[in-house]
Amino acid sequence: MDKRWMQARKFSEAYVDGVNRFMQFVESCMGKESHVRCPCTRCLNLINTDQTTVKNHIKLNGIDPGYVTWFHHGEKSANNRYCEQSVVDDETDEEASDETEAEDEDDGVNDMLFDLQEQYNQGDTNGVDNTNDGGIPAYLEDLMNGARTELYPGCKKISRTSFIIQLLHLKVYNKLSNKTVDMMLKLMKSSFPDGETLPGTYYEAKKILRDLGLGYECIHACKFDCALFWKETEKLESCPVCRTSRWKVNDGVGKKIPHKILRYFPLKPRLQRLFMSEKTSKKMVWHKEKRIDDDYMRHPADSAAWKDFDRDYPQFAAEPRNVRLALATDGFNPFGDMSTSYSMWPVILAPLNLPPWDCMKDPFLFLSLLIPGKNSPGKDIDVYLRPLVDELKELFIDGADTYDVSVKKTFKLHASILWTINDFPAYGDLSGWITKGYLACPSCNERTYSVKLRNKICYMGHRRSLPRDHPWRKDKKKFNGKKEDAEPPISLTGDDILLQLDRLQTRIPGKHVSNKKRKRGPEELNWTKRSILFELPYWSKLKLRHNLDVMHIEKNICESILGTLMNVDGKTKDTMKARLDLEDMNTRKELHLIKKGNEKYAMPAASYVMTKKERQEFCEFIRSVKFPDGYASNISRCVMSSDQKLSGMKSHDCHVILQRILPVGIRGSVTKEVREVLTELGHFFQHICCKKLNKTELEKMKGDIALILCKLEKIYPPAFFDVMVHLSIHLPDEAILGGPIQFRWMYPIERFLCGLKQSVRNKARPEGSVAEAYIAKECLTFCSMYLNGIETRFNRDDRNNDIELDDSLPIFSQKCRPVGSTTYMNLSVEELKALTWFVFQNCEEVKPFLEMHKEKLAVDGCMNLEREHKEKFPEWFKKHIIGLHNNDPSGVNESLYSLACAPNRCVKKFSGCIVNGVRFLTTDRDSRRKTQNSGVVVDGNHGDDMISFYGVIDEIIQLDYVRDRQVILFKCDWFDLGRKKLTRIKKEGNIVSVRVDGKWYEEDSYILADQARQVFYINDPKLGRDWRVVIPVSHRHVYDVSEMINEEVDDDVLFVENGVYQENDTNDALEVNLDEIPSLRRNDLDPEDVDASLGQGLSRMGDVADIDDVDDLDDTMVDYYSSDDEGSQKSNNSDYDIDSDAS
Repeated sequence: MDKRWMQARKFSEAYVDGVNRFMQFVESCMGKESHVRCPCTRCLNLINTDQTTVKNHIKLNGIDPGYVTWFHHGEKSANNRYCEQSVVDDETDEEASDETEAEDEDDGVNDMLFDLQEQYNQGDTNGVDNTNDGGIPAYLEDLMNGARTELYPGCKKISRTSFIIQLLHLKVYNKLSNKTVDMMLKLMKSSFPDGETLPGTYYEAKKILRDLGLGYECIHACKFDCALFWKETEKLESCPVCRTSRWKVNDGVGKKIPHKILRYFPLKPRLQRLFMSEKTSKKMVWHKEKRIDDDYMRHPADSAAWKDFDRDYPQFAAEPRNVRLALATDGFNPFGDMSTSYSMWPVILAPLNLPPWDCMKDPFLFLSLLIPGKNSPGKDIDVYLRPLVDELKELFIDGADTYDVSVKKTFKLHASILWTINDFPAYGDLSGWITKGYLACPSCNERTYSVKLRNKICYMGHRRSLPRDHPWRKDKKKFNGKKEDAEPPISLTGDDILLQLDRLQTRIPGKHVSNKKRKRGPEELNWTKRSILFELPYWSKLKLRHNLDVMHIEKNICESILGTLMNVDGKTKDTMKARLDLEDMNTRKELHLIKKGNEKYAMPAASYVMTKKERQEFCEFIRSVKFPDGYASNISRCVMSSDQKLSGMKSHDCHVILQRILPVGIRGSVTKEVREVLTELGHFFQHICCKKLNKTELEKMKGDIALILCKLEKIYPPAFFDVMVHLSIHLPDEAILGGPIQFRWMYPIERFLCGLKQSVRNKARPEGSVAEAYIAKECLTFCSMYLNGIETRFNRDDRNNDIELDDSLPIFSQKCRPVGSTTYMNLSVEELKALTWFVFQNCEEVKPFLEMHKEKLAVDGCMNLEREHKEKFPEWFKKHIIGLHNNDPSGVNESLYSLACAPNRCVKKFSGCIVNGVRFLTTDRDSRRKTQNSGVVVDGNHGDDMISFYGVIDEIIQLDYVRDRQVILFKCDWFDLGRKKLTRIKKEGNIVSVRVDGKWYEEDSYILADQARQVFYINDPKLGRDWRVVIPVSHRHVYDVSEMINEEVDDDVLFVENGVYQENDTNDALEVNLDEIPSLRRNDLDPEDVDASLGQGLSRMGDVADIDDVDDLDDTMVDYYSSDDEGSQKSNNSDYDIDSDAS
């Protein structure tokens, strides 16, 4: 039995698991009901008590580290005699301890080697040629021999193989340099006894484990991305397309150096490894065995795309272990120096079979291709995808024999790509549809509604998606001067797409100067190529081939809104050119330029632009926002008060601002109509980004987003409607097809790319540096699933880790862990009575006794029943339980006895407490931090009404009862909502504001810690300084997933690492107001003088341009690439640096 948990940190997952295993061992040896000695650090096996108390003592106080042989609890000693309560002599005890310690050391490495050996025992050599007579590869035999080799003479604790694996795990896990490991090994070799078997350098250690990794292939590529030197062209000296030499250096002196090297990481062995370990093989069938199929979508398997694929390919669906994959790609600059233009393009695969808490997480993302820089491949990415597509075809048609360790059998594994995940430019590179120009929207296809403005193309026409009888369809004045009779575009099937692709002329790949740009005919639409993915037998039948990236859509919309609201130079969509566009359309005349003389015009102030004072107040509002721990980054860093703008916002900042902060921040500025539509837009993105989606609600959202975009068309100038704004109308349809957004957006991919970027140590060979770091990480990630006694990415504690004590009374089993320094306070008699009564009132097991006592008082003819009941019950209850306990101790619950004895007057106070994985702090501690964790809300009775009580935590108190039982309470300051509730709490749409300058229920201020729900408060710019807007918190590390009845878990709340803030559910309806907009002009501001020369030299709206000149006319993608936070540089329209704050 592994006893290293005894040395682990208290409250850690390893320690708690060890305590549970210890108690199971005690129960099996000593019986379930027996009293046993308590081995905690306080009792030291001197006190006999019940097993529940022993368990709680060990959890709270820690176990005696010297109690290695558990002879008091049934473990056999060294001479195999059963020792009940006898004490062995010191010498025997020490000997037994040493033997047991050596015997019980189990770091998990042997289990890993056993699983690896099982695969080869079944005849699956996985392409390994160098095997022994038993079919075991030489590298595995060496590792097994190393597992039997002492690290140094006499070392029983760790083998040579275990040491090397753990050493390399530490290097990868802590991102140590090669030099650091070399120095550590040198120090250890000089410190260890003679005869040690340590490797001399990091290179030697890595070489031992190299074959345990899965490796990669190097494939040379043409300098101009024309072709790969692979298979039939492997031995050519020059490109078969452009005839350019294969070699950058070929002087006949040294080694030939190719222009480009593609690193290909074969997929088949990586998929097979998922079934090589029981730790992952069972997870791969979660979607079939554990998922509940209802009206909610929580997983890709709930989506229409997955289910349609199952219907189209029933043989594939019949085997739940067959893997469905998502393919993602994006470019990044490995140097982090944006003055250096360089673009490296990884291609990533993500298995979608995994449970929601593992799906799209870093350990389960596979690097498949590493496309070299310095320029991005652009539309020639298909050249580099060739090895992967060939392998995917083979996996879908022929499959691969794979050993499943969980059932000890070999099966035929098949795999398919379900969809791709990428930003919008990469969408165009993969699909072959150019994502700019008149037909930029790939979903609308040839029915994209676009209008050429004076300096760009806009995408409006959202009235097409309204019902046929909607009055806005006939409204010319408020829109573009025309009626709208068109139907919304119909989604094209794969067969429709193939018919369009058949019209394409043959295209020669590559960027060689001889491969000149040709004129594209109108029949070719925006297609530039037939994507190589159409070679997959199932690709044309998929319902959702490419996903629109919500992450970048939100970011671009948020930046457009803020740039226009705050009138930021270079970011605003309300320019002189935009006003000239309105004149060209002959609409919204109140916003037309006013001529003031020769070359001078005045630009009327629009309703969607803030005044200078409002901008300043908005900046101060953003600066004042404090989020709960782990909710979002500190957005006050983005405020530039001197320039009155926000700068340097990451994608997740925009995500939170658009959905939560912006609707509140503009309450004190702009007009009601502008506030309303922006609030509705933020609420729409809240719903579409929920972790759990309702199919009926999504159908309604299709109509809601059409109305919201039409309202925006009535307010904002046409220049506002770039393609990113337009794409939001397609998000509900994609959510219906693809399911929850967290499995289809770029956040996890950007986080993975950030890890690759950080692994670049050799700036001269960035691709090689990334590839070597990745296979080392991949190998050690597999090993770390088995490792015990060392922190890994699979067993490390959550930052907000709590602990649950087992007790028969729920009130003593709160899932809480106090944090911060401990202070002590003596309660007054009245305070003690009040807290004791509060605990009784909140304990279901006490309620029968409460009724019993009240009936007794009624029989006795008590005049003031309620007062007498409250005053006399605690003492009556105590005497009653003690009397029962004295008569028959076994008949009285131990926890009930502790509760009846009342708590100690001396209580502990803490400044923080972690409850169910959520960190709560007192207001005093909050006041000194950048985060806000003191806000709480609970539901309770106020008279005859059930209302929500809002407040902040003033104190965190722990009541100590006899036999080491505790109850943790929050003492709160509750905001006075008043007798007339609407005077101190106001609701406007989905925004709830409370007044915070008064308190109530000061004599009833306590709640149980696990009753609290966290909220945070932000200033209300509309109602004034005494008002706060309440923002509920759905913590981003919690999944609420319904499990099957036979699921062996105690809790359906599961934690994941580094998620993105999302709501759990669409728990409130999205309502869109259709009131008319009275005016688009602000009369409280004077028009701004502008120079007419700024608008000269631009063609008027509607002038016809050649289809091949559209890319030069459209600056939509220039807007897309201009990201303050990423400082990006694009190459070939497809490369920008990763969002390093995606996590």
